[in-house]
Order: sequence, then C-alpha cells, then structure tokens
Amino acid sequence: MSSETTRRTRYDVDRNELGELLTGEPRFRVDQLWKGLYEQLGEPAELTTLPKSLRARLDAELPAALTTVVERVNDDGDTVKYLFELPGGSRIETVLMLYPDRVTVCVSSQAGCAMGCGFCATGQAGFTRQLTTGEIVEQVVRASRKARELNRRLANVVFMGMGEPLANEANVWAAIERINTDLGLGARHLTVSTVGLVPGIKRLTEWPMQVNLAVSLHAANDSLRDEMVPINRRYPLDMLMGACADYLIAKGRRLSFEWALIDGVNDRDSDARELAALCRSLPLAAHVNLIPLNPTPGYPTRGTPLGRVHQFRDRLEELGVNATVRRNRGTDIDAACGQLAAGQPVQPVSLGRRRDTADVDDNIPDAAHDTAHDTA
Repeated sequence: MSSETTRRTRYDVDRNELGELLTGEPRFRVDQLWKGLYEQLGEPAELTTLPKSLRARLDAELPAALTTVVERVNDDGDTVKYLFELPGGSRIETVLMLYPDRVTVCVSSQAGCAMGCGFCATGQAGFTRQLTTGEIVEQVVRASRKARELNRRLANVVFMGMGEPLANEANVWAAIERINTDLGLGARHLTVSTVGLVPGIKRLTEWPMQVNLAVSLHAANDSLRDEMVPINRRYPLDMLMGACADYLIAKGRRLSFEWALIDGVNDRDSDARELAALCRSLPLAAHVNLIPLNPTPGYPTRGTPLGRVHQFRDRLEELGVNATVRRNRGTDIDAACGQLAAGQPVQPVSLGRRRDTADVDDNIPDAAHDTAHDTA
C-alpha cells in the first residue's frame, strides 16, 4: 500500500486491532466504541458513554478518512453528491439517492479507474489509487448518517461509483463483510458492479455471501465491446457469459446487465437482438437496466433520445427479456451514472479511437493485473 494510506483511519481497524488500541481500558470499552461507530453511527466525540479523555485520544489516533470538500443536492432534492478528499489528497465521489420506498448509496472503490471506458468520466480521468476497506465503509456510514437526518434508513449499497470493484477485490470484500455484519445491511441489499473481470466474478461465485452482481455490458458483440470496454479484449464475451452462467447456477440470484444507450452506436434493432440472444443463452433470466448515456466532458457522442430508449426496451421485451429504463438522477450535479470524476481533468476520447489492451493493462493496479494474467 502506498505511504499516503498507511495511517490507520477510523473504519480500517477491526475489533482485535481496536482491542489492542484500548489496552489498559476496561474490556467493555471495545464493545461500547464498536457499537458507537457502527450502530449509533457516531463520531468518537459524540459517544458520551466513553470518558472524555478517551474520546479525545480516539479522535487523534483514529481520524476519519473522508474530508467533505463539497456536498451538492440536485434540483429535485432526491440526490446528494459528496466530493470527499482522502488521506494523501486523492478525491472520490459518493452519491446518495432517495426513493419513495428506499434509500440507496452508490459508493466508490477506487480513486479513478484503470478500465479505460471512454464514455465514462471516471475512466477518462484515469486511475489514482485503491481505496482501503475503511475508506469504503466510511462512505456507507456517512450516507447512513445523512439518511437518518432525513428520517430515512439506508437500505441498499451499490458499488457503482468510481473505480472497478473487482480490481480492488480484497478491500471490497472486507468492506462488504463489515457493511453486512456490523452495519446490518443484508447481503441481498448489496450489489457489486463490474465491467467484466472474469476472475473476480468466479471468486464472487464461490463466496458464501449472496450479494447481487451487475455487469456493465454496453455491447453484445466483441467487435463493438472491444472499443467501448477495452478489458473485453482480455475477457471476451464468451468467457464473460460463461462466468455469468456459473454465477447464476451457483447463486440462483437475478443477474443484471447495465447498458448505456449511445445514439447510433448500441441502440439499433440489431443491438437489441444480440443482447436478447446473450440473455437467453443464460440458465436463468437476466434483467437489463437501460441507461441513456449521460453527458461527460471527454466524450462527444450523445445519449439515445428517450423515445428510442423506450423503443429499445419494448423490442427487448418482445424478444423475451425483462428490461427497465433507469431514470437519470442527479445529472444537473454530475452525479448520474458515468459522470463521477471528482473534479479531475479528463482526456477526450472518441469511439473510433481504438485502445489496445496494453493501454489498459499499464494502468491496472498490480493486484488486479497479476490476477488477470494468472487467469487469462
């Protein structure tokens, strides 16, 4: 881990490490502090069950990882975007979404992203570093606090913010376990999204926890997907579909495909037929989430007009595929799907500019890169 993240932050320590930190204190202090952090969602200074001197010590020795730079609310008041600064200066974004029947937080797993998908602002900005377990967990804690302030309860966590979760696998899994066990969110309310890192999907299949899987597909033939999602050249569609089929057989859970509709690129009738064929090839039904492409500064191609989005959905349903058009939330504050860049400069790209797999490999963090080559 880089030197900028070596200092322990509040949610990086586990119970055993907390016990070591509290050596000399009564044994029940560990339970009091753990309950205060994870059930009461409190800052150490707010935990009045602890002595004042201990609260001050904990604030100093276990600082928060996330410093709020900006908090923005969209015009409708149902989406809140946070720009957080991490130790060392890297920045990430987290989005809280309020629905009539639920509250969902979209968390980041990396500062930036190495996957190189040109239509995504995070991919345009490139990779900075991995997030620690504590930095991921703290995003959920902050979101839970905000939901409580609004007299709501956080119900769902989706790993669809900045970064590729399966390229930071160890820290993401550890965070999921903490979110499930200590923050009390059921595994079926947790969703991991991936652009198609097959080794990570295989390990998710073997993992005992029943989390949901979402695959950012965006194209249903290798030629187009190679251009849109460069990692497809390492894990082409036949490998990806095989891993998805194994996941469905093992978990019996609904799998979803994310599809960002781009005008004249992947919104044609032929695209609908190819997508439907992929969905029908799986042993259990897959659900398709259709997302009109959101504008980003580095990608000039526009999203599919809403009328044709609905036509695409109707065509999929005619072909026997369940599909939903996802409402674009937070576009006015750059909080919608594909827009998270944390204020970093982006590199303009075009669909026709072919990226070699090596261009992506050069920026994949070492752990994920090694895993990729071990399995390819």
